[in-house]
This record gives sequence, C-alpha cells and structure tokens, in this order.
Amino acid sequence: MSAMIANLTYVLPMSTSNFNLPPQLTDWHPYKNSQITDLCLILGDQLNAKHSWFQQVQSQRLFVFMELAQEANYVTHHQQKILAFFAAMRSFAMALHQADHQVLYLSLDAAVNSGNLTANLDQLITQLGITTVHLQQPDEYRLDQQLQQWATVQPSVSVTWCDTEHFICARDVLQQWFGDKPSYLMEAFYRRLRKQTGYLVDEHQQPFGGQWNYDKSNRNKLPAKHKVPAPLLFANDTSELADMLQRMGIKTMGSAQPDKLLWPVNRQQSLQLLDYFLEYLLPNFGLYQDAMTESSWAVYHARLSFSLNTKMLSPKLVIERAIDYWQQHQERISLAQIEGFVRQILGWREFVRAIYWQFMPNYKALNYFKHHRPLPDYFWTGDTKMRCLQHSLSQSLDYAYAHHIQRLMVIGNFSLLTELDPDAVDQWYLGVYIDAIEWVELPNTRGMSQFADGGIVASKPYVASGNYVNKMSSYCSNCHYQVKLKSGEKSCPLNSLYWHFIEQKQELFANNPRMSLVIKQWQQRSPSERNDILATAQRYLEQLNSL
Repeated sequence: MSAMIANLTYVLPMSTSNFNLPPQLTDWHPYKNSQITDLCLILGDQLNAKHSWFQQVQSQRLFVFMELAQEANYVTHHQQKILAFFAAMRSFAMALHQADHQVLYLSLDAAVNSGNLTANLDQLITQLGITTVHLQQPDEYRLDQQLQQWATVQPSVSVTWCDTEHFICARDVLQQWFGDKPSYLMEAFYRRLRKQTGYLVDEHQQPFGGQWNYDKSNRNKLPAKHKVPAPLLFANDTSELADMLQRMGIKTMGSAQPDKLLWPVNRQQSLQLLDYFLEYLLPNFGLYQDAMTESSWAVYHARLSFSLNTKMLSPKLVIERAIDYWQQHQERISLAQIEGFVRQILGWREFVRAIYWQFMPNYKALNYFKHHRPLPDYFWTGDTKMRCLQHSLSQSLDYAYAHHIQRLMVIGNFSLLTELDPDAVDQWYLGVYIDAIEWVELPNTRGMSQFADGGIVASKPYVASGNYVNKMSSYCSNCHYQVKLKSGEKSCPLNSLYWHFIEQKQELFANNPRMSLVIKQWQQRSPSERNDILATAQRYLEQLNSL
C-alpha cells in the first residue's frame, strides 16, 4: 500500500454495514412456487431509487441483482471500483427489501451464479416459471447488445423495455436535434439544453450575466499557500467483499483499504457528499477546476460522478440543488462558479452520452493516427521520473480517481504524444477510475483525449508541452526533468514529444485553423533546433519504459 493512501484522513467516518446479505435476499427457492411472474433486472449502474418501478409494491414482481464475473473481468478494474459497485448494489437491494419489495440477489460466489448475465436469466426463468422480464435500457452498448440479442430468442417469456429515467436527454438526441453530421458542437448542444431546461436563463431564454460560458474564468492555478478544504471521505467496511473477490480470483489493479472504502455507496452518503460540495467547494469550483496540486488529490471537485453514474443521484437533482444553493449564497459564490459546474453535468455529461449512442459501435474501433504503442509499465505502478505523470498515475491507482485535467492534460496528453494504442488507453481508463462506464469513458478518452475519432468530439487534439503543466500545477518544481529545456538530457519529455507530434501530424492539420499558429511556430524554428528536439523525442520514445 502506498504512503498516499495509507495516510488518509476520514472527515466523516461512517458506521455502516459490512454489506453481508440477509439470507432471504440470496435464496430463490421460496419464489419457486409463489405468485411471482415478473422478473425485473437491475444492473449495477441502475440504482435509481426514484424510478417508477419502485413507487408501488407489486406482489408478482421480483427484483433481481447479479454480481457477475463477466462484468468484473471484461477489463482489469480498480479494486475500489468493484468494491464500490458491489457495495452500492447490496445497499440498494437491502433498501428495496426493507421497503417490502421482493428481491433476489446473486452474489459473485453464489453456487447458482454462472457469472454470465443471460445464462443467469435463463436459469431463473426456468426455475421460477417467469412469464415476463422487465429491462431498463443499459447504458453500455456491450450490455445493450447482449440483452437485445437474448430478448429476440425468448420463446416463453415476454420482454419489456423501459427507460432508466435518469438522463435529461434521450439516447438519440443528436439525431433528433441536429440530424446526421460528422461531428457536433457541445456548445450548441449545451445552449439548447439550457433553454429547454430553464437552467441559468432568464424569461427571455437569455443566459444569466449575458454570457453562456465562463470557461475562460475557470483556468486559474492555485496560489502557493492556498489551503484546499479536506475532501469528505467515508469509511465503508467492504472487507468481506474484498475477501470474496480474492477467493473468486478476480484480478484487480490499484490500492484499497477495504475496511474503509472512501466512496459513497448509497443515496444517503451521496447526498452528504453533494451537501459538502455545495457548502465548502462550490465557491471556488470554477475558479480552480483546471488546477493541479500535490497538496490535494480532490481540489475543489465534487467527486459525485460515481453517485451519478450508478444513478444513486440524478443530474436533475444535483443541478437544481446546486443552483438553489448558489441563489441563496451569491455573496460568496459567483455566477462563473455555478455555470462551470452546471456545464460539466448538463452540457458535457449529457453530450458525451449522446455522442456514444450516435456513433457506436464503430466509434470504439476508431484510430485516426494509427497509434499502436503499448502502455509503459508505470501505468500500473506510477514509477516514473516525470513528476506530473507520477503523481497523476499514483493518485489514480491509490484513489481510483483523478480530476479531468489530470486525465486529459497529463495522462491523456502523454499517451497521445507517445503514440499509445487507443485500445490499450481505453481499457486502462475504463478499469482504473471509479466512475468509468463505457458510455462516458469512451468519448472522453478515445475522442477528447486521444483524438482517435478524428475530430468527432474535439475540433483539435488536446496536446501541450511542459509549459501548460507548469502553468497549471506545482509539479515541475519537484521534477527530475527541467521544464524550461526543449531538448537534450533532462529536458522535459513533454516538450520534445509535443514538437515531435506537431512535426509528424502537421500535414493532417494543415487546414485546421486551431492548429495553424503552432504549426507555423514549429516551421519557423531553425533546422538545427528542430533536429535537436526531434532527436531528443526519438530517444525518449525508444526509452519510454524508463522515463
């Protein structure tokens, strides 16, 4: 266990269950000759207590949860991620049981659990005499296809589909609003959604403050002696779950303290985390949302993405609670802070989901630059001399979390500049982060971060030299490499690799107005300087595993 995670301070230690399931949730035999006719499947990211399914107890319905080997193994997940999902699923199942719903929970180690979603469904239908299966639309294309294909070959049951009742937009919103296009602008999508919802607009559907987007006000570096509030952490005892994962041979990555899992695993804890964000972090969220520091792993970020992506919280609730809080505290929370937060959820989160469903399944195979280099070993250890990368990777492995600039402009930037295979990058991001579900991970990683989609999500590659990292963080002052050097021994690898990227890709971006200035700057350098920089970059690429 690393020193980083070993020294956690729990701001709010929680006395919670160890998530052992009561026998009546784990045994299907009592339902065999009962009046149960309907099976309602609840996936691990469908923990929406406000869903219409749960508003009335129906005696013929059985709610079924499954901990699946297929889901634990399709990529190597962070241990905290699997623990958090299983703990949240168990919490939700027990809450339904306590509300008098009929619940069946197949734990990972249950004798009747095949580990496969549809094989388990087939078994339960046969054993219990089920006549109707109710499904909520999965958010991952992979699971959607598995269930769709299964549903088409069911001779004895009726399969009904419904919405998850979580997102603000439908899956096909881009098609509905804009039709078929090679790419879409998030800003246009965001403004239309602001008008549709009425969030932060006046009676004339004009933005509060006369400005739609305050992103330019949200790019500040933390002052040297600035103290960030400690993050709110929980202490959920998932020791029994961790033992089960080990017993069942589930391979994981990263560090964990299973007896003190720091993530919210139920709606109550998720609401506590939201309240904490509003009171202590929202006043400076927008101002420092791009800042990176070694003194705080969470900075001013809400860390609500796991609660949102599992649907323990809804985007509507989070946005409206945040706007209400801002309206009551405008003396200390500026419009730029609340707009930056709303844009992340209403704009970006809904937009990337729409991109995912508009372009799948082909999107997952896109590799615009034809990059195929394997990931260096330090993606699993954090053992690199590059301080920015070492801290961001180690933080990811220790907490199953890094904020969006660490993901995009440190790890993602490095991955793109070093020509890493986008398939490998996708799998790493999908596995390591607590909030990573493919619908949100894939457009952010393959699109925004790696530009492997050729510009569907972003209008230019998000690449930068060491100067950007130095401007937005405290990393460079403690680094083995020197950020001011562009070539030669101990020069910051991001510098030469950045210009190597520009050299290699300049023909592809000759007509891109957002790239023209930097291409021109490169071409204006002397031949000897360009040669030195390219030689350094080539040496770093050849020695990638030892940077």
